[in-house]
Amino acid sequence: MTQQAIGKYRWTICAMVFFATTINYLDRAVISILKSPLTEQFHWTETDYANIVIAFQICYAIGFLGAGRLIDKLGTKIGYALATGLWSMAAIAHGFVTSTLGFMAARGALGVTESGNFPAAIKTVAEWFPKKERAFATGIFNSGANIGAIIAPLTVPAIAEAWGWKWAFILTGLVGFIWLILWFIIYEVPRKHKKLSSAEFDYIHSDPEDEKDEQGAAKKISWGKLLTYKQTWAFAVGKFLTDPVWWFYLFWLPDFLEKQYGLLGTAKSLPLALAYTLSTIGSVFGGWLPMWFIKKGWPVFRARKTSMLLFAIAILPVVFAQYLGSINMWLAVIMIGFAMGMHQAWSSNIFTTVSDMFPKNATASVTGIGGMFGAVGGILIARGAGKLFDYYKSIGEKDTGYFIMFIICGLAYLLAWLIMHFLVPRMKKIDY
Repeated sequence: MTQQAIGKYRWTICAMVFFATTINYLDRAVISILKSPLTEQFHWTETDYANIVIAFQICYAIGFLGAGRLIDKLGTKIGYALATGLWSMAAIAHGFVTSTLGFMAARGALGVTESGNFPAAIKTVAEWFPKKERAFATGIFNSGANIGAIIAPLTVPAIAEAWGWKWAFILTGLVGFIWLILWFIIYEVPRKHKKLSSAEFDYIHSDPEDEKDEQGAAKKISWGKLLTYKQTWAFAVGKFLTDPVWWFYLFWLPDFLEKQYGLLGTAKSLPLALAYTLSTIGSVFGGWLPMWFIKKGWPVFRARKTSMLLFAIAILPVVFAQYLGSINMWLAVIMIGFAMGMHQAWSSNIFTTVSDMFPKNATASVTGIGGMFGAVGGILIARGAGKLFDYYKSIGEKDTGYFIMFIICGLAYLLAWLIMHFLVPRMKKIDY
């Protein structure tokens, strides 16, 4: 049956998840773009900024556990809407902050509410796509993280210069409410959606284990039970080791460009946009590659793991980014952007391992557990980076801190792949 005969409404749903992820990352990236003027106004040290980042990440980690479970209970329609509405209000609240402590509180509120995006997104993809298309759909929606990070440096400095930094937070936060209206108009789960053809419904549910998933949909799997599976720990450890790298890029890449090359305000926009454009390409490519392998007749687990190994190897050259940057800034930007793209390719696949290994009624919960571990890793790297940069700045060797961080960023993925391979060699689906 042709794609035309099957129907394509599932890609409309994917587009909605893409835009939600774009907004999610736009809201969280604003503070990194405004770090310089906020540092000047509130007299932040590097450790102060790291503590604000950590406040977000601690609450993000805590929120993940509750968000995943709540979305599995409420369903994707209400759960996603609730998360988006609350994080949009938290984003707007930044515009009314008057102290460093206030920023920590606002970031905490943003963290706990933004944690709902990925559990809801992964559950939506599991409900709306057959297994062979899930990594590609995940790659598309996950690229929204890059688009949000591209939009931020292109818009936030201009808004801040025209109306002040407070309006940069307020205006970006309001965008979420536009998405919320469209979500209620467009979205419903497949079995209830009036615009979904029977042919597309059957295609979505064409995986052999789908019947078992439907039969077990009412069966609850507790957190305690989920933590007994090697599959859960494989995903959690993979996220713990690799998510922090993305956090580092998100919160410190603008600062790297300022410290190393003296770029201020809108001067950062073009290199940041280039880096995140490469990330977007990597995200979509990362979803396409395993789908191509599967169409060649490879088993899903082999396609997924081979792709992830290739991405982990491709990230290694980022350890030379700072050295190349001493020759030309754009060489560093391209190298970092390529590594970010390979991270997003990795991310598209590690997220999809959840629906590969778990039934649909547990995907948000497992994503939440892994997300919590990833956020804890992000807390550790934020704390470590802040202390590292302050230390080397105090002894007059500011470049050394970034050199060490790029080594960590380069090696994390191979270590994660090896541990995941040891725990789940064939990524077998759990028996429940």
